[in-house]
Amino acid sequence: MSTLPFPVDLPALCDRLRASRGFAHKRDIHAVLQRLQAHLPGGLDAMAQQVAVGDDCAVIAPPGGGGGHLLFAIEGLVDDFVAARPWFAGYSAVMVNLSDVAAMGGRPLAVVDALWSLPGDTADALLAGMAAAAQRYGVPLVGGHSNLHSPRPQLAVAVLGHAQRLITSFDARPGDTLLMAVDLRGRYEAPYPFWNASTEAPPERLQADLALLPALAEAGLCDAGKDISMAGVLGTALMLLECSGVGADLDLSALPRPAEVVDQASLQQWLQAFPSFGFVLSVRAAQVAAVQARFHARGLACAAIGQVHPRPTVTLRHGARTQPLWDLREQPFITAGPAEAVHA
Repeated sequence: MSTLPFPVDLPALCDRLRASRGFAHKRDIHAVLQRLQAHLPGGLDAMAQQVAVGDDCAVIAPPGGGGGHLLFAIEGLVDDFVAARPWFAGYSAVMVNLSDVAAMGGRPLAVVDALWSLPGDTADALLAGMAAAAQRYGVPLVGGHSNLHSPRPQLAVAVLGHAQRLITSFDARPGDTLLMAVDLRGRYEAPYPFWNASTEAPPERLQADLALLPALAEAGLCDAGKDISMAGVLGTALMLLECSGVGADLDLSALPRPAEVVDQASLQQWLQAFPSFGFVLSVRAAQVAAVQARFHARGLACAAIGQVHPRPTVTLRHGARTQPLWDLREQPFITAGPAEAVHA
């Protein structure tokens, strides 16, 4: 990726990212963790899971000694989005859960939902959006909870998946290359920070693209990564690095970006976007070319955006200039890591 063809005020950009809604929502996690620790016997560490809480899904051993790992994820949608764009909110609620399962090297098994609304157009649109996503991604929507007596529409969706081998947030290592993989064949869903590369894509392409992640895990090509969430690519990288107890230098010019990125304002919009297909992966140097080749073969962008180092700091670089984004020694982001892991 060539140098950005416009000036970038790195200190101002970092300030806006730190003050963004996506960063703020992720930083809420620590308060939730503290309350859970206080009320669960034995705390979160006593729960029957195979990976520390802090990943895109909970990981549970299959009952009866079955092989692989069960993956369990849930996403709630912010109510202003549900009210304003109910069809796309229903669609996105399924889509983001499937992305969480893929991010951990899994394949989805089934989806359930919890819906609150009044009967009528909003409820119909939410249900239609969920059904459309389930059909297009080839995952059954098997039930849930419904309340059609609520004046404020709200929606949460959960998914169950299965992985043979895991990709986790706890396995990034110093010396790894950070890769950003993203589908740039989309458009913004204005005024929301959603990059939609899904609703008009062929269903068979959507399914095969998500299947890349478990294929990478099963081939032993990648064991560390996260899907790009509402914290954007940099916030997602920050969560991954914090969980693994490491840091990185990130090159803004190397980030795959759509043609709409033409100035600092549009760059900031892209850095805060939730793409319908987007992942940050931490890959051993010997595997980088093979991982990139698999994404490129499917028409997906995949670029090296930084190097992992042992210092728990994250720095942005543009040309010869650098700017600290976060120092995890001074201020934890989601307070995750080997000693204190949380749900992200």
